[in-house]
Amino acid sequence: MSDDPNQLPSTPVCEVCGGVGYVRVQVPVGHPLFGKAVPCVCKRQELRERRLARLREDSNLAHLRNMRFDTFTISPDVSTEVFTSLHEALSQAAKFAASPQGWLLFTGDYGSGKTHLAAAIANERIEQGQSALFVVVPDLLDYLRSAYAPNSPSTYNERFEQIRSIPLLILDDLGTQNSTPWAAEKLYQILNYRYNAELPTVITTNQNLTDMEPRLASRLRDRRLVTEIPIYATDARTLGNESFGSLKDYGNYNFDSFSLREGELERSEAQALAHTVQLLRAWAEDPSKWILLRGSYGVGKTHLAAAAANRIATKGMSVLLVVVADLLDHLRATYHPNSPVSYDQRFNEVRRARVLVLDDLGAQNATPWAEEKLFQILNHRYVSRLATIFTVSTDGWENLDPRLRSRMMDADVCTIIDINTPTYRGAVAPKAPPRRTSRQRRDRPSS
Repeated sequence: MSDDPNQLPSTPVCEVCGGVGYVRVQVPVGHPLFGKAVPCVCKRQELRERRLARLREDSNLAHLRNMRFDTFTISPDVSTEVFTSLHEALSQAAKFAASPQGWLLFTGDYGSGKTHLAAAIANERIEQGQSALFVVVPDLLDYLRSAYAPNSPSTYNERFEQIRSIPLLILDDLGTQNSTPWAAEKLYQILNYRYNAELPTVITTNQNLTDMEPRLASRLRDRRLVTEIPIYATDARTLGNESFGSLKDYGNYNFDSFSLREGELERSEAQALAHTVQLLRAWAEDPSKWILLRGSYGVGKTHLAAAAANRIATKGMSVLLVVVADLLDHLRATYHPNSPVSYDQRFNEVRRARVLVLDDLGAQNATPWAEEKLFQILNHRYVSRLATIFTVSTDGWENLDPRLRSRMMDADVCTIIDINTPTYRGAVAPKAPPRRTSRQRRDRPSS
């Protein structure tokens, strides 16, 4: 037998201790276990289960114990981009759980799987007998505040020290807390301590770093320590969301079906339209920054924008296409008590879309609320340089919020394409004969 006191015998309980749970092992005199009772196999398993239960309770994982890597499912029906991002996120999470080093930052919309992967990391560490604390950020702040109560079983300093120095801290839903100065300061103190000590930390958020408290954002941008894992999946729990922003109504809109109107337009107009199609084709191969299609009604702006969206979708990238007036109606509808989608879900879905196509911007009812929502969405996409196409009528351009126009006129971000052609008539119309001048009429030979 080994001299290591941790190497205990594997004698079955029913044959050795008869259910008592402890046995005396046969070891030489002088061995650390000589004359001592040690747990049998069954007792050791029982003690292990108790320890794991305590760890889960201490780690706030009792209700999340089913969130494991083997229960994380990826639907085969998602786009290639979503499928790839989910597989990469799963792989990175499993690797981190095996040997936690540095920080993981999961970003994505509500219900995309961030919490499941974060909880799976914690559960894996608990199974290995290691300490980990999983906590939703607003709950963490409540936990700290409750330490000030007279009957609190622990002091504030004890709780604060436990959180900031635990071997593995997992913060879920960073950014959903009430942004008071006290809350911002406590979070900064915790994360700054762990940042300086390089303690393993996992964070999930549906916020963009540009929206976070600057001191936190600066640390989360440190790629030396932080690995950011974006998840492009949409909320799997949302019902009635399939049609929002869908391309199904634009299935026939592609570059091949777009008429260049040969024989209808002047040569210079036809050449300019063909050049516009080439620009949109190239952009759709590698979408980045903004494209603004501006022109009169009926010149093909929507067709070209939808054609680019459909081309992007065939490459496996997620695309959201929505008429601006419909978008505002969808946002308003989220205030209804029976709405299957919350306002924050819908708003962030649009604001953070991988590729966004906004049709007929400027034609919406320009209420202060509508202007503010559109500005918030587009200002976020402007700062983040997220791929976006707009279609705007000539009249709509004049009605736009000046703040939006100023961003669209930034040539470093937005390419403006004016389509200066007459409204499409659907057929080649014969050109009217040129009008004669009065002199030509006088010089016309008599019949």
